[in-house]
Amino acid sequence: MSSTLLEVTRAAHEEVERLERLVVKDLQTEPNSNKDRLVQSHRVRNMIDTINDTTERLIEIYEDKDNARKDEIAALGGQTATGTNVFSSFYDRLKEIREYHRRHPSARVAVDASEDYENLLKEEPLVEFSGEEAYGRYLDLHELYNQYINSKFGKEIEYSAYLDVFSRPHEIHRKLKMTRQYREYIEKLLEYLIYFFQRTEPLQDLDRIFSKVVADFEEQWVTSTLQGWETEGQENGHVPAQHSELDLDYYSTVEELMEVGSERLKEELAAKGLKSGGTLQQRAERLFLTKHTPLDKLDKKHFAKGARGKEQNGVAPAPQEVGNLKDIALMEAKMKKLCDLLSETIERTIQNVQKKQALTYEEMEAEREEEETQVDTESDDEEQQIYNPLKLPMGWDGKPIPYWLYKLHGLGQEFKCEICGNYSYWGRRAFERHFKEWRHQHGMRCLGIPNTKNFNEITSIEEAKELWKKIQERQGGIKWRPELEEEYEDKEGNIYNKKTYTDLQRQGLI
Repeated sequence: MSSTLLEVTRAAHEEVERLERLVVKDLQTEPNSNKDRLVQSHRVRNMIDTINDTTERLIEIYEDKDNARKDEIAALGGQTATGTNVFSSFYDRLKEIREYHRRHPSARVAVDASEDYENLLKEEPLVEFSGEEAYGRYLDLHELYNQYINSKFGKEIEYSAYLDVFSRPHEIHRKLKMTRQYREYIEKLLEYLIYFFQRTEPLQDLDRIFSKVVADFEEQWVTSTLQGWETEGQENGHVPAQHSELDLDYYSTVEELMEVGSERLKEELAAKGLKSGGTLQQRAERLFLTKHTPLDKLDKKHFAKGARGKEQNGVAPAPQEVGNLKDIALMEAKMKKLCDLLSETIERTIQNVQKKQALTYEEMEAEREEEETQVDTESDDEEQQIYNPLKLPMGWDGKPIPYWLYKLHGLGQEFKCEICGNYSYWGRRAFERHFKEWRHQHGMRCLGIPNTKNFNEITSIEEAKELWKKIQERQGGIKWRPELEEEYEDKEGNIYNKKTYTDLQRQGLI
């Protein structure tokens, strides 16, 4: 029955909703280690990709370019070539359903697809990392480092120093970047950083990040404000704002071209890479040659020194040079952005390399095993449920205290105090301490009885009232006057009665 287009649509919507719930459920679980975080991120990435593919299929169904959906809806409504017959369409459909279930008896059993989807949360996608990368904690740039130190644009430096330098390509002279060797190096570096970023941050939208980088790059390239390429526009054929290219079609003879002026001819020759020296007539003749002859077919004697030798040094000719250099500058901009996003990883890699330089191979292996064991132990401790059948109190480490300590302090004895509102105190020590705490003092104050040592061990309201009555009778019927007999203590330890303390407090002396 799932062969019908409407059933396919319904199943696709159901799949999208189930996957969305699974994504939310998975992200609500806090990973215990860096490896668990990577596995969770890639698992969520796979579910998001499945959602996107399913959504694209739904869009194609709703666009209905072949009118299949429209015809199926019309058939359900009983519309046929001979007219509308709802009952005939209904019974034909019923017959088709019965025939389907007769051929497929197992289809009658309702299968709960939620179990299959729940199994997706237990999957562990395979993420490949080298041993040096340690599941995405560090970068592995040894191959690019060897290429860097063996090139003309690089320097012979330590690997730790290279990790601090490779993210700053603007420090390399621009002339050294005009080689095929540097282009291959920057391409490999960008390719590795993209691959590493996709493995460690699979939920990031790299296309959106690069689109913003390209927009900023285009703006800086036009204004010649890109770091490391500030004067690139003027040196590669881009003329300044006040200079416009000279149109030779308006000049039919050398004499007419001479009327432009010596300085103007010099600027135009320099922009085309030709010799700009000589008299006014020589400059005009040299520039007039370019009207009917392409630059690549001119005699090399007309070009300035080094202008025709660029192609031999691995750099493209003048018409293609600007485009090639712009591609290199764009790759550098993308690489810098990735280095900013991976700044913590780069710093962690530098610290790891410096640390490894002071360790032997045996020490490094022992430390790696210790880290793996520690991660596994922490995850096992967090996942293990605390077993406490005796309901012992928790200690400072979040675990039940030993049973002998529980018995030693008598924490199994319960003491109830009626004056405190039948509050329970476990252990003799806690019970004796509570007579000086706020809950018992508040209860005695509500009864109008002073909380003195005479009332220690008294927990019943009736007993407290009887004792207070006897004390009053023994004192000759003198009632207790709290304003004179109730004692207060200030911050310095001075003792006052309630009346004196209140007066001093009102005057601001306490």
